[in-house]
Amino acid sequence: MQHNLFVCKTCATVWKQGKPEGKSGGQQLLEHLSELHQNWDLKDNFPIQEVQCMSACSHSCTVSFAAPGKYTYLFGNLPVQDSAAAILECATQYYAKPDGSLPWSERPEPLKKGILAKIPPIG
Repeated sequence: MQHNLFVCKTCATVWKQGKPEGKSGGQQLLEHLSELHQNWDLKDNFPIQEVQCMSACSHSCTVSFAAPGKYTYLFGNLPVQDSAAAILECATQYYAKPDGSLPWSERPEPLKKGILAKIPPIG
């Protein structure tokens, strides 16, 4: 079963005179995740997909876990520098659960308070 880790690469963009300036927080988070992802056991079964925007701009940075037949989770307010390892740890938990359910008590700290949505599986 294919799993996906969606990462908003435009989160926390700094704008000056209508143009983005420097690297966005989302791009930085994506780079941290990509680096750790290279040596992650599930890298072939749980690819990272860059997303232009997940419409959670007031809660940046955001990521989402999704897979057929499982709950879809949207997490936000994730620290750029200190959440990549926790995201992959939580993704490992998500992968192991048949329905993708991630109880609050089992999630790594940055993903306990950062949940924005839990969407039921289709079907």
